Amino acid sequence: MTPMQTPTTWAERTGLTERLLDIGIAVFLWAFRIIVLFVVVVGSLLTLARGRYSIEVWIDLIVGGLSLGAIYALIALGYTMVYGILRMINFAHGEIFMVGAFAGFFTGVYLAGTGLLTASPLSAVVGIAIMILMAMAVAALVALIAERIAYRPLRNAPRLVLLISAIGVSFFLQYTVRGLFGPGIYAYPSVPFLAEPVDLPLLSILRLKWLDVLVIGSAIGMMLALYLFVMRSRAGTAIRAVSEDKATAALMGIDVNRAIVTTFAIGAAMAGAAGVLYGLMFRQIFFFSGFVPGIKAFTAAVLGGIGNIPGAMVGGFLLGELESVGPTLFLDGLGVPSPNQLKDVIAFTILVLVLIFRPQGIMGERLSRSRA
Repeated sequence: MTPMQTPTTWAERTGLTERLLDIGIAVFLWAFRIIVLFVVVVGSLLTLARGRYSIEVWIDLIVGGLSLGAIYALIALGYTMVYGILRMINFAHGEIFMVGAFAGFFTGVYLAGTGLLTASPLSAVVGIAIMILMAMAVAALVALIAERIAYRPLRNAPRLVLLISAIGVSFFLQYTVRGLFGPGIYAYPSVPFLAEPVDLPLLSILRLKWLDVLVIGSAIGMMLALYLFVMRSRAGTAIRAVSEDKATAALMGIDVNRAIVTTFAIGAAMAGAAGVLYGLMFRQIFFFSGFVPGIKAFTAAVLGGIGNIPGAMVGGFLLGELESVGPTLFLDGLGVPSPNQLKDVIAFTILVLVLIFRPQGIMGERLSRSRA
């Protein structure tokens, strides 16, 4: 067909349509990149040039982002561990987080009645530790029941079947909690000393509160403990072997079911602990409070590299910072009214960008076609 001829056959018309569609998609993606780059760079420069915010405000935003990112990172660990061993996205993980938050709430109400949370800072720390341990235990138990009933019988089924099952478990947990405790909002018990500023010379510039220290310190401690467990312990070695190849691991004498159950339990325990920290930070929970943090934690896992434990940690902290600092830094200079109301837009825009331009994430490896 010469350049002056028009396509006459169906195959020629289809080929031309596909080429035009490819060109249109490429143009759209480049336009999308330019728009995002313009908003980030120009918006940030204009915001900083206006000088409306003091250094104290930026420090508060950064510290708030670290606290929020710590919670996202803890939840994201469950997503990334289950994906690493089963190649499935457990969309019920946000509800496991919510169940842990409720378990910590009822434990906290009982402890508040005994005065343990208000007697002294030391007793309050002990009480919070009890709340976290109870939430971890309940969340792990619920996750193990879900794994045994909803996931294990479908382990060899197509991934879409597992995904649908996970969505079903998510709805089941949501409306079970609603049926048991009602649709109302529950206020977490107050721990007075958490609102006090940290009076330490080296940390005074950061304007930290004890709540920030608790959330960030607890999250980092649990994440390091998990990383050491996975990398140094015998059970962690078994989990990594099953993640690489279940059939070969079974031939080498590794109990595949035990490794998978251990993975579910650990990921759920981390989410349960995050539920208590979330409740202490935002003070309110209800039956639907796990959905949005769960989706954002999934975004963090994808951002860091799904299936990569250090990547989930990095992705969680990075997403928390972008969600905390981003609306003010990127949008205020462009004259957007109430830019903080668009923090969810920033989070999910990041998810779209990562899936389009770097689907393996920041620290993820490029999977071969056979494993992908």
